[in-house]
Amino acid sequence: MVTVSTIKHLRIPFSIFLMPIFLFAVANNIHSSDASIYNTIIAFVVLHIFVYPASNGYNSYFDKDEGSIGGLKHPPKVTRDLYWTALIFDVLGIGLALFISWEFTVMVFLYGMVSKAYSHPMVRLKKYPFISWWTVGLFQGGFTYLMSSSAALGRGFDIWLLPEWYIPAALATILLLGSYPMTQIYQHEEDAERGDRTISLVVGIKGTFYLTATFFTFGMLGFFGYYSQTRTLADVFYLLAFLSPVFLYFSYWFWQVLQSETNANFDHAMRFNAISSICLIIYFGWLAIGG
Repeated sequence: MVTVSTIKHLRIPFSIFLMPIFLFAVANNIHSSDASIYNTIIAFVVLHIFVYPASNGYNSYFDKDEGSIGGLKHPPKVTRDLYWTALIFDVLGIGLALFISWEFTVMVFLYGMVSKAYSHPMVRLKKYPFISWWTVGLFQGGFTYLMSSSAALGRGFDIWLLPEWYIPAALATILLLGSYPMTQIYQHEEDAERGDRTISLVVGIKGTFYLTATFFTFGMLGFFGYYSQTRTLADVFYLLAFLSPVFLYFSYWFWQVLQSETNANFDHAMRFNAISSICLIIYFGWLAIGG
């Protein structure tokens, strides 16, 4: 029997925070003659309904957080059925991925294995700040971009050998390297008590803001160069316009943190993630439909 606690810990709505990279890939590929709407829809369901919630649930089971976590301000106690439900969600996602290709299925499986290594006690990447930070950035960023592109275009592993895919994959990684530390900023106390050393804990609360600002700056410069070659400069300015609420809230939140570090809390972090995700979803969605 699946408990209410398990359903909450799957955090299916939290998948919206990972949607921008998928839509970035869709926007870049959906107008290709090889693009498949059918494959794109299946890939969306595989990742956002099954794989991401499975990772959430699996990591929650081993973390057993008592304080706030992404998407849950007051997480309930985990139960054994969370472990099995997370594995079932993984199996369902992998099974559905087979309708696209065996190569996409392998990518989904690999993503799931790496995400589980984040919290599993035998590996627990979360204890290693730089390794975990770069692993999350690469897999939730560049790897997800290439995986989503592979599905949308019905391509196999050959897509990984095409140099033209490296720049957008790198940009996706940079966005994740900038945004991910902000999801850890309110968990310093609990992470420290458990012996986990996240990148946000290492650089500190103010350092997390500086780190995020640095990578977002590199990301915007990267998009400027990339879109000036592949689309138009207007698309860069549209991106800046769509992201202006993110920049404004980031500045407002940082100003509050400078007054008191207690403002580096769950509510502000979730609000920042929601604003940045929604703005990017709207922007990449707009590009995907022909903006």
